[in-house]
Amino acid sequence: MSKKITKQDLIRNIAEELGQTQEAVGATIDALIGQITNAAVTSQEVTLHGFGTFKRSERAARAGRNPSTGEAIQIEASSSLGFKPAKAVKDKLNS
Repeated sequence: MSKKITKQDLIRNIAEELGQTQEAVGATIDALIGQITNAAVTSQEVTLHGFGTFKRSERAARAGRNPSTGEAIQIEASSSLGFKPAKAVKDKLNS
């Protein structure tokens, strides 16, 4: 079973590793998340060499079924943020 690591856990671990304050690391992570989100909104890819690529993906509107009633419904188009890991990350995950 995998353990969940929260944003605060990441901030604390990175701050300890780098000898920085949790406030400074938290601000950096918030800025990184903001930049990735802003890029996705404008349909830009964000590539972090050695880690992977964040990319906006679009899902078209489609017909579906309500699982409770079986009634046909229309599912609206939507956007999501996808992540494709770099080869180095894939290799590490599969070693």
